[in-house]
Amino acid sequence: MCQHSRLIFLFLAFGAALVGQSNLTIYNQGFAVVRDVIPLDLKQGLNTIRFSGATAHLEPDSVILRDPGGAAALKIIEQNFRAEPISEALLLSLFEGKEIEFEETGAGGEKRLIRGRIIRSGYVRHSAMDRYGYQYAAYQNAISQGGGAQPIVEMGGKLLFHLPGRPVFPALGDDTILKPTLDWRIHAGRAVKLDAELSYISGGMSWKADYNLVAPEQGDTLDIVGWVTMDNQSGKDFKNVRVKLVAGDVSKMQPGRGAREQVMMARAEVGGGMAPSVTERSFDEYHLYTLPLATDLRDRETKQVEFLRAAKVASRRLYVYDGARIGAQYAGWDPAAIRTQPDYGTESNPKVWVMREFLNNEASGLGIALPKGRARFYRRDQGGQLEFTGENNIDHTPRDEKVRVYTGDAFDIVGERRRTNFQIDSNQRWVDESFEIKLRNHKREAVEVRVVERLYRWSNWRLMNQTPPFTKKDSRTIEFVVKLQPGQEQTVSYTVHYSW
Repeated sequence: MCQHSRLIFLFLAFGAALVGQSNLTIYNQGFAVVRDVIPLDLKQGLNTIRFSGATAHLEPDSVILRDPGGAAALKIIEQNFRAEPISEALLLSLFEGKEIEFEETGAGGEKRLIRGRIIRSGYVRHSAMDRYGYQYAAYQNAISQGGGAQPIVEMGGKLLFHLPGRPVFPALGDDTILKPTLDWRIHAGRAVKLDAELSYISGGMSWKADYNLVAPEQGDTLDIVGWVTMDNQSGKDFKNVRVKLVAGDVSKMQPGRGAREQVMMARAEVGGGMAPSVTERSFDEYHLYTLPLATDLRDRETKQVEFLRAAKVASRRLYVYDGARIGAQYAGWDPAAIRTQPDYGTESNPKVWVMREFLNNEASGLGIALPKGRARFYRRDQGGQLEFTGENNIDHTPRDEKVRVYTGDAFDIVGERRRTNFQIDSNQRWVDESFEIKLRNHKREAVEVRVVERLYRWSNWRLMNQTPPFTKKDSRTIEFVVKLQPGQEQTVSYTVHYSW
């Protein structure tokens, strides 16, 4: 199944089980699937229908209007979408060339009406390209700033490059709209009344996951709370809506852009005396999360919902020293140049990374697919207060997989890497290179540091004279494990022989 077909399949599948109530499925790439129920009273033949409850970022070619019961065949002859909600700037543009009244405030605070003819409104309409990625910015600019040009008003034979007062407009004409509107011309084979289902894809909606992880003053257990944050910038208020989130990598193509990523959904059932909670299930190649209760999600509103809570999750702290610092001057070098350049990889990085690791399984109190998001780490101090100790992003993590997050650099553990020997024989096609890595522990407790070395000069290599023993992680990476007592310094040394 092609990616485009998969998205249409998801689109229809989500809608099929949700008829009868407004529903919203949000993806974390900045779009959503919106489903509404529209009562229709159609006469036989051609009907004109107007729907004024759409978002400002609706993709018109994604609209699906259907009878969910399948009894009535709806044939849309024509569809028009207008997304210019009424504003002062828009009304000024509609009255260009005409006289209107302006409310002027005098020096003493008295108000009076004066008349002026609008030569130019200054309103800039949306460009056609806006819906391919820039719609929200243009939409807000058009509404709140009235475009980039100055208005021009004629009064008493003179031109003003500003409004002489607050404009007072006549009543709205038939050609104006108060909110984004879909107009249809629908042909019905017979007279019918039904609750039609309207589904479409809209921009301006997104969601993300965040995790707060708290460690006690001593020890490495974690209390984990996960939040879902939804952001509605669609131009529409959603009232009493069922919200789903999709996590995974759904292909959503836009002209001139690559595939977009996707988000997560869940299904929750409320029963007994338990508090409503977000639950998760698999769907096709993705994961679905459903908010347990219907909610309101207003335009320009950010809403957060707790979806995960686990206590005393077993974790461990890792120290990793990756001592080679590769300078920017070597960017783009090919392997043949790297293997014969004596200075490549000899600059030392003194920082030792601090990483936190835990297992996403039921025994840890987790065991659900974790959507990608930011993980913030805290530790309680002696007074019980939380202190921030680092943050980073985690990727989508299936259940029973390990989560490992870089949280910062160690203060009291120092690394030092230097090359002690370099020999090359270009005729015989070999290089011998020796390194010495020193680690110093200034902490008051013992630590274990993983020393990672990347054998970057060539893929054919053999290690000699190494202390301590090493583990081969992949074809060009090795790792030493070094245990350090408080105040201790340890040295790792090795020689690598490359040949080609």
